[in-house]
Amino acid sequence: METDIKNAVKVLENGGVILYPTDTIWGIGCDATNKYAVEKIFQIKRREKEKSMIVLIESIDELKKYVGNVPSIAYELIADTDRPLTLIYSNAMNLAENIIAVDGSVAARIPDHEFCQRLLKTFGKPIVSTSANFSGDANAVSFDKISAGLLPQVDYIVQIMHNVIIDVKPSRILKLNNEGGFKIIRD
Repeated sequence: METDIKNAVKVLENGGVILYPTDTIWGIGCDATNKYAVEKIFQIKRREKEKSMIVLIESIDELKKYVGNVPSIAYELIADTDRPLTLIYSNAMNLAENIIAVDGSVAARIPDHEFCQRLLKTFGKPIVSTSANFSGDANAVSFDKISAGLLPQVDYIVQIMHNVIIDVKPSRILKLNNEGGFKIIRD
């Protein structure tokens, strides 16, 4: 795992794109503060630029650096969840402009996953996390389900967990509102 983290961080620091296991499914990631790296992911996935992508952030303390206001309900939802949870926060800041939605929001998740946590801690910044597939294709629940055409387009492929079948669905997504509530986007 240490070699993968070292190699992945080097690629991320140089504006590259990685293919890596997450707390949900295999993902494609880059430095979420680097607009050129984010653009590479849009190109690789053949994804419309209007469609937002999720960022992984190490902790709530780190989240505060990238979201203008973390509502109190976010703390409750994160503490009470029993599955991966992505929250959409308004007032995103200090991120690449092309990772922030038109309304100024960002979808962020604090992963409960050893590899992701160690990668985020070592890298020190948020990482884009979007499914390792071309837009419109099925999600890859195992490494061998990733399209062969996608593999040569990334700069580094994490070598661990290739034989693990992930039985987790993509994360639940809730959009927080200014009144202290939320709307379910994906359950």
